[in-house]
Amino acid sequence: MRISYSDNVKFNNNVDFCVGTGRIGLALGKEYFEQLKFVQEQVGFKYIRGHGLLTDDMAIYQEYKEEDGTTTVEYNYTYLDLVMDSYLSVGIRPFLELGFMPEKLASGDQTVFYWKGNVTPPSSYERWADLLQNMLRHFIARYGIEEVLTWPIEVWNEPNLPGFFKGADMEEYFKLFEISFNAIKEVDERFRVGGPAICGVNDEVWIRKFMEFCDERKLKIDFVSRHHYTTEFPKPVGHYGYQELSDPEYGKNNLHVTREIIDSFPAYKGSEIHITEFNTSYIPNNPLHDTNRNAAYMSGQLSWLGDDNESYSYWTFGDIFEERGVPFTPFHGGFGMVANGVIPKPTLWTFAFYKKLKGFDCIYRSNNTVIVSDKKNEYRGIMWNSTLRDCGETLNLDYEIELPKDACGEYSITYRVVDPETCNPLKVWHDLGEPSSLSEDEKAILRQAAVPFVKSGRIDANDGVLRISQEVKESGVVYFECKKSEITSDRGYDYERVARGE
Repeated sequence: MRISYSDNVKFNNNVDFCVGTGRIGLALGKEYFEQLKFVQEQVGFKYIRGHGLLTDDMAIYQEYKEEDGTTTVEYNYTYLDLVMDSYLSVGIRPFLELGFMPEKLASGDQTVFYWKGNVTPPSSYERWADLLQNMLRHFIARYGIEEVLTWPIEVWNEPNLPGFFKGADMEEYFKLFEISFNAIKEVDERFRVGGPAICGVNDEVWIRKFMEFCDERKLKIDFVSRHHYTTEFPKPVGHYGYQELSDPEYGKNNLHVTREIIDSFPAYKGSEIHITEFNTSYIPNNPLHDTNRNAAYMSGQLSWLGDDNESYSYWTFGDIFEERGVPFTPFHGGFGMVANGVIPKPTLWTFAFYKKLKGFDCIYRSNNTVIVSDKKNEYRGIMWNSTLRDCGETLNLDYEIELPKDACGEYSITYRVVDPETCNPLKVWHDLGEPSSLSEDEKAILRQAAVPFVKSGRIDANDGVLRISQEVKESGVVYFECKKSEITSDRGYDYERVARGE
């Protein structure tokens, strides 16, 4: 494949905008914070989004009875402050998801998950609005208005699913959204507020009806949000659910329909779409999440998700996560990029590699490669070999990049390889006997097995063409950096002589 350094290819790489998390209250734990800190060191996300901001383990909403029988509301921000302070300390801000319902404010007792998040509408919309306003004013007093205004706000989570919002009641959700939207804008109209954070089921109907509702009510929403998962229905076995990957074209087309629906409303044409959750599987016990296949599939997703969407938030950064209970083993198919024990999974490196492409111009993009450049002396890229199931195929990729006249010469190239043979902690864990409780030695071995393999070389580009060739194994991801580099040896140093053993 022949490429020119001057080519310009559309590529909205917003890989580091947001990442998901288990419920917010888990941020008070040591292992959670260690995993988040590690992910921030490797990728550096700007925002973090999770459930449970207002649920009872955060203890924000309180009520007590006065002597005369009247009810007085109190707000307790002790845990909220600890969580937000810890997020900001590692350079990440909250993407606020408003949910779920505090028990004393709930209209019913329906809950979801192991940790019993209440998914019913408020018994009092007035008190709900007061809660939101009081919390935002607390944030402003603690962190300053200019900081807090940068925090996006999303109303609820997946209200189109009856498990996440009682009865999947569309009219009730629209009421919740409008009251929440107006309450937030009353505090400061500059807050960025959106929804409906729907997922999968009946999604086209929900997006269209939501846009119609906002249009009729003249709500100047700041963004539209939805979710995106790419597997078929699970087949349960023991603690696990096994799912086959779906054709990525199906997901791409589905997301594009959302873009078309929004753009069909003149008042909202071009509005930002934020995918506030995405992954392959939508269950936290699918072993696929721990594999190299997941990493390669994500490489393809990240190459095009920015075409129609402002951002896309991987669900989740780590495996401290309890939707279906506490996992039994370190590798259990959890959503996270990092397994418990701070062991990176292959998918983490896909995100870290894409982060390294930011700040460069895209000169080539295909269904297995993205190459970027500073349009002079440096080139970076990602190559992947994604298959839906085992087929034993290896890709041999060859690229010739035409250089500017003043960029001829010698180049150094380094590769970081993540494939089933070079960076596969899941296999090492299996070979160790699949221990459910890791010793410190086992953790150390697994961390060593979870690091990309590095190889290097030199390229002669004196004829004005930079030739890059790479074999990418099935389910492999390869990142490369290529820079103009003349050898400047120390006096008397001869590498070739050293290599020969003379």
